[in-house]
Amino acid sequence: MQNSQPEIAFRPVEREDYETLRGWLNQPHMREWWGDPEEELGFIRDMVEGRDTTRPFLFMLDGRPIGYIQYWFIGHHQNEEWIKDNPWLTELPSDAVGVDLSIGDPALLSKGYGSAAVTAFVARLIGEGHRTIIIDPEPTNHRAIRAYEKAGFRTIPHLEGRTGDTLLMEYVPDFAA
Repeated sequence: MQNSQPEIAFRPVEREDYETLRGWLNQPHMREWWGDPEEELGFIRDMVEGRDTTRPFLFMLDGRPIGYIQYWFIGHHQNEEWIKDNPWLTELPSDAVGVDLSIGDPALLSKGYGSAAVTAFVARLIGEGHRTIIIDPEPTNHRAIRAYEKAGFRTIPHLEGRTGDTLLMEYVPDFAA
């Protein structure tokens, strides 16, 4: 990415996007963090078809899809099933949202597009009235953590070391780069 901000836009995932998503999910850089491509695509289908409240989007660079981003509602996961494995969920406001994303094309990694996309997406979420926005990368996903820090996310100190195999980060507007 050059010094100027890229033109990032978002559009909801549609059924016609499944093959693009399958291709991305099969890339090694996505499989490492997202898991089995067909299982993940099944989750996205559930979202698109209304069986899951998570909201899936493609993010676009100058009109071309380059990645996937979604947001999910913390309150919808503050139930016995989820809390059993993720007790930290009880320490977040029920109206908080969580964000997940990945760049699809490995040639576009480490160019600033991830942090630009999450920055723009957070602005969109704030515009929709969301005030607490979290992201939960694996602690070993250093590339993602750097991108999220550039976008204004910081580790939640009182939860550090208490969230299992995730690093829980919250958007802090004063720290956006």
